[in-house]
Amino acid sequence: MQNIRVKEIRTLLQGELLNGSEDWLVKHAIYYNRHDLTHSNTLIFVNRNDAVNWNEIDNKGPSLVISDKSSTELKNALTNTTVIQVKSNVQAYWKFIEYYRNLFQIPVVALTGTCGKTTTKEMIKHIASKDWHVQASVSSKNEPRQSLPYLTGIDETTEAAVFELGLGNTGNIKHQCMIYQPTIGIITNIGVHHLDGCKNLEGYIKAKSEIVEGITKGGTLIINGDDENTKKVPLHTFKGKIITLGIQEQANYRASKIQFTKNGMRFVLQVSDEKFNVFVPGYGEHQVYNALAAIAAVKEMGMTINHAIARLRTYKPMARHLEFSTGIGECTIVDDTWTNNPTSVEAALKVLDTIGKGKKVILVLGDIKRLGNFEEKYHREIGSMVAKRNIQTLITIGKRAEDIAKQALKDGTSAEVHIFKDVTGVLDVLKPKLDPETIVLIKGPMSSRSMIEFANNLKDI
Repeated sequence: MQNIRVKEIRTLLQGELLNGSEDWLVKHAIYYNRHDLTHSNTLIFVNRNDAVNWNEIDNKGPSLVISDKSSTELKNALTNTTVIQVKSNVQAYWKFIEYYRNLFQIPVVALTGTCGKTTTKEMIKHIASKDWHVQASVSSKNEPRQSLPYLTGIDETTEAAVFELGLGNTGNIKHQCMIYQPTIGIITNIGVHHLDGCKNLEGYIKAKSEIVEGITKGGTLIINGDDENTKKVPLHTFKGKIITLGIQEQANYRASKIQFTKNGMRFVLQVSDEKFNVFVPGYGEHQVYNALAAIAAVKEMGMTINHAIARLRTYKPMARHLEFSTGIGECTIVDDTWTNNPTSVEAALKVLDTIGKGKKVILVLGDIKRLGNFEEKYHREIGSMVAKRNIQTLITIGKRAEDIAKQALKDGTSAEVHIFKDVTGVLDVLKPKLDPETIVLIKGPMSSRSMIEFANNLKDI
């Protein structure tokens, strides 16, 4: 965080100094009860209804408390705590956010989408970090509550930032965009997820669309021109620059001549009248879309396409994202236990269509969560996808995933089907089937520690 004198903050927020000195520097910022207090010189926003541990705050002093609590309550602060009383803590918070963000005139990328967010974000970070100091969200930790620490992670040395936007409910993306004020927004794709928070697919698309209004005036929106649900995002009010990515449709950044090759994908990128040969580590057509989005973003940030392509070659795919390894009996294990939704399952199956040719294919599929009232519908659709493919064994784990197996059987799958409530006994069924000619895809939710451990056991033995 860029250091700010307490007196400057008091003036900004038009607050009243009730306790302590204002002649010191704030170096961190948190919201009380949302973030851990771990450092001295921390600004702490405290709501009027929060129960406050004044000893904890003072022990980390000097500390600065901004609050709309009553003067009586705030006078309980100890000597190492500066207290500034404001009329509205919420208004003070947003005023500080706006002030802090406007200290920096740098490219800020914000990404949303059902799949590919984290990978695309990591690609952008990898490409840009060679020449710039980049602030970025960590892994897929993208909850709205993380936004303040991520924003204040920007300081005077930061030259660019890239943040993943989490969506659990309507309004989440709008909230995060108000904090980050992105100059570049990306929608990787819109599939099906979080229907418990958005009620239905239309509500989910609307929630994803919040990024359009969240981009700063004159900014850039990068979208997947091939994605049917993204085509439903209303763009008529957007006044900035729109860049499309595509494989099937004509697009500003278009990939053709796509090939599976050793450890990744090769393709030809066409931008205007120029063509470029690209290699991206990691398998699948979806990885090509991720690469297109990353290249387009860093070009908008001020880097050349050739620079982006050269850096992309050294990108290391994330763990448990269609991660290939050797397992029991010299079989091939494909660990895709990072996330689980219908879009990512379909992407994984498409990879197997190519990688699994000439192999005995085993699918181990777990529950898909957060589908609300549409759980059975989408699990059954996956069952139909499976039934169309040349798969030797289908194993489902979990109550919801049982519908995948039932639909695959109903659709006449040729696979041997096994239904399990949990991972107990799955290894006994698998072991006799594993040999060098077998490929096993394990797909489950990141919340399922048992499936993650199961995948690791298959690799470790």
